[in-house]
Amino acid sequence: MRVLLRRMAAAVVAVLSTGALLIPTPASAAEAACRDVNVPVSLLPVPLLGLNDQNVYGRLCVPAGSRTLQVLVPGGTYNSAYYDLPNAPESRSYRKAMNKQGYATLAIDRLGTGRSSKPLGALLTASAQANAVHHVIQAMRNGTAGPKFDRIVLVGHSLGSATVMIEAGTYRDVDGVVITGFTHRIAALTVLPTFASLTPVLLDDAMSKVPNRDPVYLTTTKGMRYTAFHNQSPLDQKIIDADEATKDVIAPGEMVDAVLLGVVLPYTRLINVPVLVAMGERDSAFCGLLASDCSTAESLRGGEAPYYSPAAKLRTFVLPNYGHSINYAPNAPLLYNAVSDWANEMVGR
Repeated sequence: MRVLLRRMAAAVVAVLSTGALLIPTPASAAEAACRDVNVPVSLLPVPLLGLNDQNVYGRLCVPAGSRTLQVLVPGGTYNSAYYDLPNAPESRSYRKAMNKQGYATLAIDRLGTGRSSKPLGALLTASAQANAVHHVIQAMRNGTAGPKFDRIVLVGHSLGSATVMIEAGTYRDVDGVVITGFTHRIAALTVLPTFASLTPVLLDDAMSKVPNRDPVYLTTTKGMRYTAFHNQSPLDQKIIDADEATKDVIAPGEMVDAVLLGVVLPYTRLINVPVLVAMGERDSAFCGLLASDCSTAESLRGGEAPYYSPAAKLRTFVLPNYGHSINYAPNAPLLYNAVSDWANEMVGR
């Protein structure tokens, strides 16, 4: 009898174990399918001679069943690597974190950077970049660049956030907006090292060798990434070296209307979808004396709320103990969780 009972118990365990193995893996836990995409765009709202004569490159990663896409726009002197830094710990990958939460991602190279077209630097503005991003969003909505997505969240960092503000306020074609590394008050006393780090691409050994890039473009002087974007943050030399290895360019014209529309004018009041603003507590470009108070999420919201309409349902988040480029912070998963929690509530997967 005891032998029979033991055999029956063993059989039950075997069945349960087999059943457990047959349970489908949740989409959020599965590895996302990634591929390169290229989207024809124009610099101007009305394409020259009716042609989209430029190209925006992006890395599209889609978890199974995802119907919401996050379009990721990097900042000045960054490219799509900002959202998935090569050879960095997985905890510093925004892309992987969102994919695991069930969100598709498209990390793009702004025009002039990475594998996107490189027009004359004098032609590039934040508004032109916003127009290009608008073309990308339309392509992802109608499925001409791959799968068709029901909902789109536009995510920006630094100068990319200014582009995001302009795109969302002008075209109103997204379902949510995430702004990181950008507020309506520049830290005039501490932002100078960031601007001082910029140098013409002709003076940079690597950048000067990129084909079809004219001398108008700027990049950061070698060895200045920490000072420019990680100041007052814990020093992780491997991350700084990876940041240096993947650095890119910025066109001077991008900064002009980024400041005018993104900082001086309350252009963000035109955004009519939910907005999350996330900052590093020690961001020396936008936080501090005579600038934004990034000590807490509440103080940040108090300073930013007047620049948004009620439709934005503004939420804020502050990542402790880090500077400007918060995707590379040791505690970056706190940021990723804040974004995914907000998106779950405000937009949905």
